[in-house]
Amino acid sequence: MIKEYLVTAVSVCLALLPLSSNAQETTPLVGLEYLEQVNQRIHNIGTAELEALIAEEPSLVVIDVRHESEVNARGGMIDARREIIVPRGWIEFRMPNEVPDLDTPIVVYCGINQRSPLAAETLQKMGYTSVSNYAPGFFEWRDAGKPVKFTDRALDSMLFRKPEKVVDGVWSAIGATSPGSYANSGHNNNLSFVIGETGVLVFNAGDNYLLARALHDEIRKITSLPVTAVVLENGQGHAMLGSNYWQEQGVPVIAHVDTAHEIETYGTDVLQRMQLRNGEKARHTRLTMPDRTFDEKLVVDLGGLEVELMYLGPAHSPGDIVAWIPAKQLVISGDMAFHQRLLPIFEHTDTAAWIETWERFAALDAKHVIPGHGDPTNMAEVTRFTRDYLAYLREKIGEVIDDGGDLQQAYGVDQSPYAHLDTFYELAIPNADRVFRAMEFE
Repeated sequence: MIKEYLVTAVSVCLALLPLSSNAQETTPLVGLEYLEQVNQRIHNIGTAELEALIAEEPSLVVIDVRHESEVNARGGMIDARREIIVPRGWIEFRMPNEVPDLDTPIVVYCGINQRSPLAAETLQKMGYTSVSNYAPGFFEWRDAGKPVKFTDRALDSMLFRKPEKVVDGVWSAIGATSPGSYANSGHNNNLSFVIGETGVLVFNAGDNYLLARALHDEIRKITSLPVTAVVLENGQGHAMLGSNYWQEQGVPVIAHVDTAHEIETYGTDVLQRMQLRNGEKARHTRLTMPDRTFDEKLVVDLGGLEVELMYLGPAHSPGDIVAWIPAKQLVISGDMAFHQRLLPIFEHTDTAAWIETWERFAALDAKHVIPGHGDPTNMAEVTRFTRDYLAYLREKIGEVIDDGGDLQQAYGVDQSPYAHLDTFYELAIPNADRVFRAMEFE
């Protein structure tokens, strides 16, 4: 006991002695001082360098390390080939899933270059080999008029964007051109409506019950006329999962017979995936079947204004239909036509048949086109990004097959003329895969 007491006493006495002149006092670096040292350990780039990387490096990932609420409230985010939001505090947890390849070129940024240098150093410590920090920050990019995008452009609504008038009597709530997500509430397709003399026709029920209700709220602000019909462009979730909201309001839901078959066969799985993605935003949504189906054509009279629902042939998905309004020279194309984002090719997509169907679609000679995805435009634009892309990809894959090439070579076909489109990074290789597998047996 005496020995233990003496050791303790000596330790206490030593602790109370003043430091010798040789001892080193260390003051922790904080704030801007620490940031200055971090900036010496990372690679910083400016606006011209970032623009060049976005234009020339197809695998580049641009990461905004601010919180999503900041992004949408303060002017958006940098628009690149592939851009994601990973807040600085989540870098270590989310990056292995978001960007699993450690050699992927990455640029990080924030608003005023305080969080992004720290994020860049963290990524380097995690093993990422090609990390740059955009030092000017988002606000300098935005104020210079460079391209920006939003994950939500209607912060007080479930809608990504609120309805905008296309022509008199026709409106569309334009969805995000990115994949459906919790952030955009599944509103990544266009939800359109036509106002006649006696009622309103809605084209697409929406991804979920709450999104359908949000669209209805906006319709009521524009017109006092009742919604008298809801039309499903196909059986995909963002077209049909909001049906039960409309049916609760007493509105009949109309679809092609093939769409009804798709819902009956795959609807439960589609609903479950949406519920996993949307969390509490999926509440009240349940799977229901259309009230009415048709084969080739159905005319809906809105009181002196006729909307022709038409099945023109195989296209993107089973049961794809368009809504043609001759009096306005306008077509709501659904997934027959895409704009501003790369179209996806599914296992059941027949690209050869889609090109043939396109000729019947083009014969409508529409002046105005509301595509399935992207801003309203004209026939020339949707032809460039739909029919022409399909023909181009089939030609390139055909060359691989004719030369005896394999699937790996198909993955590498040059799709760069379409690399500026949203979702290119996610879809270009899967599209090549599916076209190659289909054309092998044509």
